[in-house]
Amino acid sequence: MTDRHAPDPAGLATAALIGAGAGAALSAGRGRAAVMGAALAGAGVMVASEVVARARQRPNEIPALWHRILSSTALAAPLGRALGRSRRLSATTVGTAVGALAGVLGVRPQKVVLGPVLGATVGRALAARGHDDPALVAATTMLVYRVLSAAVFSDEQVALLAEQARAEDLPFVVPLEARSRYVGVDYVRALAGVLGGTYVRDAADVGIIASLDDLAGPEFDPADVEPRVREFYEHTTRFTLDIVPEWRAWVRPGYLLYAMVVARPLGQARVPMNQREALRGVRSRIDTIDVDRDDVIDVRGWIRAFADTDEPIYVGIYTTYRDDERGYVSVGFPLPQSSFTATLAPRTVDGGGLLLTSRSPLAHPGHYLTYIDDKTRDLTTLEVKGFSEELRVTVVDDELRADHAFWVFGLPFLVLRYRIRHKATGVVPGTA
Repeated sequence: MTDRHAPDPAGLATAALIGAGAGAALSAGRGRAAVMGAALAGAGVMVASEVVARARQRPNEIPALWHRILSSTALAAPLGRALGRSRRLSATTVGTAVGALAGVLGVRPQKVVLGPVLGATVGRALAARGHDDPALVAATTMLVYRVLSAAVFSDEQVALLAEQARAEDLPFVVPLEARSRYVGVDYVRALAGVLGGTYVRDAADVGIIASLDDLAGPEFDPADVEPRVREFYEHTTRFTLDIVPEWRAWVRPGYLLYAMVVARPLGQARVPMNQREALRGVRSRIDTIDVDRDDVIDVRGWIRAFADTDEPIYVGIYTTYRDDERGYVSVGFPLPQSSFTATLAPRTVDGGGLLLTSRSPLAHPGHYLTYIDDKTRDLTTLEVKGFSEELRVTVVDDELRADHAFWVFGLPFLVLRYRIRHKATGVVPGTA
């Protein structure tokens, strides 16, 4: 087995097309022979870059940064040509537009701000020197942005963790994907049709975790957990939830777009935007699958939906596993042909409360986006280092509460506050 990547024909063809497009865009207006020559030269440069980058690429690594920068620069040139032709925009406007696009693709808020500011500066500077060709402005903007961004934001926010790995090699990943474009509240029933076994919808008296004892480790003793907190985890269906979302103002516009364009059509991960949406109520249930029919639950799907429409909020598969002396909680959120997994380490806090956190120095806690090959079941997994979360369940003023906090690139952007009540009494057990 080699530890190098050989370039595949499709990759070489794609590189050639990218390079040819860049060459043609940068030489437009100089005659057919010049355009063809530049296109061939561009194709040659990108093919050579692809060959060298793949030859140097090791398993579980993405192509080298210099190759990615060159590729994005080449892609920007035809975009700039199209902007200049369709709208006859100024160099400053083209630079701003391409910089804004680069910033959005960088995701990190600081990059989003940097993109258009840098693009406008590059466009204005080139125009002042008589170099206002839109393809040149776009390519230069992308090149300067990528180089500067790599220098300023040197810490990786997304890293290739494994390529074509077996599921048993990545125990912190939940390798259960959606086999359609829509996840929805009936996901576990569809999964049962694939896995076989006994499916139970809205199972009675079950929890998202079989037993907190499965999480015992050097930093966590289940005996220290307050009984009411333990009951919530081990018998979740005994409780109802009220949710209050607290969004940071800076993330609201982006999340509103995400909710409409991505979450609602996907049927997954659509958190209430405001208190008005939250007042629609939350319907919570756990669907289960006993794959081998031994009366032991193998799959626990916690499904939370808006009470008035049954439109999904979250569809999560809850699992526990042990590594060495420690136990962890892994929650898989199915996506089409993939899964987003949050792996969390347990801690005891606040006089018997339970904290599940990805903000841990341990190797496994974190967030993982995984593509699952539908034929081989091999996993290709990205570690999303820029995302983190903590779920804290405690008893406050003799009432069970949960605070679920999220950060992106170290910036807090959302806290979900839950009030948890017992279905039988309307209050937390032991408080009456």
